[in-house]
Amino acid sequence: MGKFCLFLFAFVLIASETLPAIGLVLPSGPGFPSSTAKKLIRALNLLPKDRSSVHSAADDPPPGSIVERPLRFSSCLRGNPVENLGHHAGYYRLAHTHDSRLFYFFFESRQSKTDPVVIWLTGGPGCSSELALFYENGPFKIADNMSLIWNEFGWDMASNIIYVDQPTGTGFSYSSDTRDIRHDEKGVSNDLYDFLQAFLSNHPEYVGNDLYITGESYAGHYIPAFASLIHQRNKAKKGIHINLKGLAIGNGLTDPAIQYKAYTDYALEMGLIKESDYKRLNKIYPACDFAINLCGTSGKITCLASYLICNVIFNSILRIAGNINYYDIRKECEGKLCYDFSNMDKFLNLNYVRESLGVGEIEFVSCSPRVYEALLIDWMRNLEVGIPALLEDGIKLLVYAGEYDLICNWLGNSRWVHAMKWSGQQAFVSSSEKPFTVDGKEAGSLKSRGPLSFLKVHDAGHMVPMDQPKASLEMLVRWMKGELAESGGLSTDA
Repeated sequence: MGKFCLFLFAFVLIASETLPAIGLVLPSGPGFPSSTAKKLIRALNLLPKDRSSVHSAADDPPPGSIVERPLRFSSCLRGNPVENLGHHAGYYRLAHTHDSRLFYFFFESRQSKTDPVVIWLTGGPGCSSELALFYENGPFKIADNMSLIWNEFGWDMASNIIYVDQPTGTGFSYSSDTRDIRHDEKGVSNDLYDFLQAFLSNHPEYVGNDLYITGESYAGHYIPAFASLIHQRNKAKKGIHINLKGLAIGNGLTDPAIQYKAYTDYALEMGLIKESDYKRLNKIYPACDFAINLCGTSGKITCLASYLICNVIFNSILRIAGNINYYDIRKECEGKLCYDFSNMDKFLNLNYVRESLGVGEIEFVSCSPRVYEALLIDWMRNLEVGIPALLEDGIKLLVYAGEYDLICNWLGNSRWVHAMKWSGQQAFVSSSEKPFTVDGKEAGSLKSRGPLSFLKVHDAGHMVPMDQPKASLEMLVRWMKGELAESGGLSTDA
């Protein structure tokens, strides 16, 4: 309590004396976090209006059960539909909750069932993994006439891939009990672990496959926590052994202290702000850093306070830069998510699609302010701390980042990767950068040593697989094979 009182005093002192002096003020009003969330992402009804429209009491599965069904999308696919597609959608009723269910898609590899299992987590927090499925690395994309077009660079070309709507309240995942909403990575990763255990129990043919955890944005929090839990449970010989081989974080938020300090450097380098703005905004960082240190890995109120003060830096850059797309600074921000994802909303609200998915009348909206707000106390926590133990045991980490993303920019990601303390740190830091080539052309800049790799992807923003689909599939294939540093063309053969 003494530390928190000291923090409050320092926070008030710095905010009252420093910020007005440099022409900046903290947002006011109790609705600030809520208004921020609603500005960034759209509303979602966590609790179904009519729960019986999804699962009736008669067929409601017991906790810990999976109800999965094959997808019937082949009739709306352009091109040559594949017969007996291994495409599935399902609900997992979480075992250790009051009434929570996670929705997921599962696509078998187009090559072989022996390919690795990849689980994809979209960030937000609170944004549906269907964003990645239909706009980034899924088997198909949505045309304006609501037909589906095969994605020749979908990650199912080289893996059996699972997309999960998580945490509870995201996408089609839901609960009838508000106590099931998650506020930290412990709750999030426990739910994901329970889901994966149930999935493998339901699909025992994949238990022996290599498993990779991937995702982007706020998944920079989800992925390390989830991977660490799997590793700990494996060592303790609990549950089904999960053959975890690696984790890949795309344009993620992982170590806020380092990444927030990089905002002004990146913005100046990319011409978003001037030198005078740079000096002015940098005066805020000491207060931000102090707040983050108090938040640490387990703070609560201090973490919320650090979110408020540190985001003054980011929001100030946006005010100076104008209507830029903070996920891709080459573009203007259009719509609630700075992109037009309206076709996905339309497609997932079609009656025959809903019938195939088994989602009843649950409203689908891209992202959930309810989930976003619930995880505000988690936002500024450092999730890098669990990664070194994974690296020491040979579990691979790939951090990749599109060069034109501001919000989780490559510079901040590169810095926390280089600063991470583990036995191979010096060897990684001193290693030279190499071009990442695809079809003889440089697609990025790579630094790799042992189990750790960092890739800066050229001509891409926050959503690398959307902007550079071929390069991102090549990245995945070569990384899983342990050949990321080698040059070559796309190859998905075993």
